[in-house]
Amino acid sequence: MNAKLENILNETLNLLNYDYQTKVVKSNIEGIDFQCDDAFKLAKLYHKAPFIIAEEIVNKIKENKNYQNYFKEVIVSKPGFINIIVSDKLINNSLIELMKKDKLGTTKENETIVLDYGGPNVAKPLHVGHLRTAIIGQAINNILKFKGNKTISDVHLGDIGAQMGQVIYGIIHDFPNIKYEDIQFDLNYLNITYPKISSLCKENESVHKECAEITKKLQEGDPNYHILWKKICDLSISDIKKIYDYLDVHFDYWYGESDAYKQFPEMMSYLDKESCVKIDNGAKVIEVNEDTDKIDIPPCIIQKSDGAYLYATSDLGTIWQRKKDFNPDEIIYIVDARQSMHFTQIFRAAKKTHIYEGKLFHYGNGTVNGKDNKPFKTRTGGALKLEDLIKEVKEEFINLRPENKSMDEEDLDKIVNAIIKFADLQNDLTRNYIFDIKKFSEVNGKTGPYILYTYLRINKLLSESDSNLSENIYNEIDRTLRLKLLEVSSVVNEASKERKPHIIASYLYDLSVIANNFYQCNHMSNLEGQIKNDYNIILKYNNLIIKTLLELLGIYIPKTM
Repeated sequence: MNAKLENILNETLNLLNYDYQTKVVKSNIEGIDFQCDDAFKLAKLYHKAPFIIAEEIVNKIKENKNYQNYFKEVIVSKPGFINIIVSDKLINNSLIELMKKDKLGTTKENETIVLDYGGPNVAKPLHVGHLRTAIIGQAINNILKFKGNKTISDVHLGDIGAQMGQVIYGIIHDFPNIKYEDIQFDLNYLNITYPKISSLCKENESVHKECAEITKKLQEGDPNYHILWKKICDLSISDIKKIYDYLDVHFDYWYGESDAYKQFPEMMSYLDKESCVKIDNGAKVIEVNEDTDKIDIPPCIIQKSDGAYLYATSDLGTIWQRKKDFNPDEIIYIVDARQSMHFTQIFRAAKKTHIYEGKLFHYGNGTVNGKDNKPFKTRTGGALKLEDLIKEVKEEFINLRPENKSMDEEDLDKIVNAIIKFADLQNDLTRNYIFDIKKFSEVNGKTGPYILYTYLRINKLLSESDSNLSENIYNEIDRTLRLKLLEVSSVVNEASKERKPHIIASYLYDLSVIANNFYQCNHMSNLEGQIKNDYNIILKYNNLIIKTLLELLGIYIPKTM
């Protein structure tokens, strides 16, 4: 609808000899549908008062023979706002057009995009800090794919870092005089061993050095350490996949830092020929600071003086591999915002060395906090395991009301997913938020269960109808709902452009509130004839939108609640 209104306004500007492309935006003023504020910009360009220009535009619009088809009223408001109330005919014609379109009328895109999200460390259990990258990353993946892009997702495991050296150290000392291939341990052993040896490294410098040496030898391809590494990876990745599968978070590739290491000989040979790679005290570095920087950006160190590689080298190797394997238009990282400096260095290094010249973006997410507004912890102060958070949410929902105890397990899992995901995705990904299990489990308020309940309740009201929507709009809440439905294309387009799923989540909540008001004000069981047919058409499309957008967020509708 915005495009139609903008076409009318731009035609009007041409008639008035104003060389300008105007924009129409949704109005926040009660009783006004849209507004145009461009009279202020035109005033600067043409040296006239904004109010005079706005009046010229409105008077010329009213001369248009199709005025009644588009507008109920167009009003100038001082000092130069143009307020628009659209006609019922335009609302209905636009809605009929929208309902005939695929993909909710969204614009089609066609890029190849690599998404890097998840990023857990092997040998350590997933904790609540891994929640946001997984949920946000999967939602962005879903949205981009829905828009027609080819997406390639990679979990990018931390599978050959310091924690591996520490766990292997623990295994060697716990299983002395046993061949590495004969050593057996379980997931519980890994969960205990990593924090134990990690703590020991902080207390004992000789242990720290030995663990670092094990890590270095593992990275260099030591075959004995590789035997233990493989056992650790198999156990840990199996557990990681189980949690991700429950959250319906999936990856096309389960690459890790170890795969990046395979790229180093070729990449380092290439980098050695690049003039921007310098030797500084024996280390290889790339200067990445720029004249416009307001803060100091340290150089990107790609190899230490002792020949060891770093996290930065691994990420450059990953970009090298992705360029070679996929040749993407864009690579995006959904990773904790606290790593923004690291990604600034990596992206600049990739550009300066011409390793990759496509688009690189880091969408840094905030943290999941407890009620104390600090990162979510257990009562003992440790990081809460993601598996335990899921259990807590499930128990909270089951205990909310007696009937929940007998709920189908598949439905219960869908609701738990909705609670966790909507609690997260309703927030701008850049912000921290407080995870209140009780609040987000309720069927009322801005929660996942509220959206699910709205859909299921409306579904029960629906009956057979033909596909012919009349030109009638029967009351104000009816009009409000139809206008809200018409926003869906621009909402999905914006969420895709900005890579921000909360835009869709916020729209879903607002739409659900309006839809709830609609069926409370319009008693479907008492209606018949054309009005009942029209309302069925409207509510069916409402539920199609809710279902489609929930699925973009990775949320699926249960049979009952």
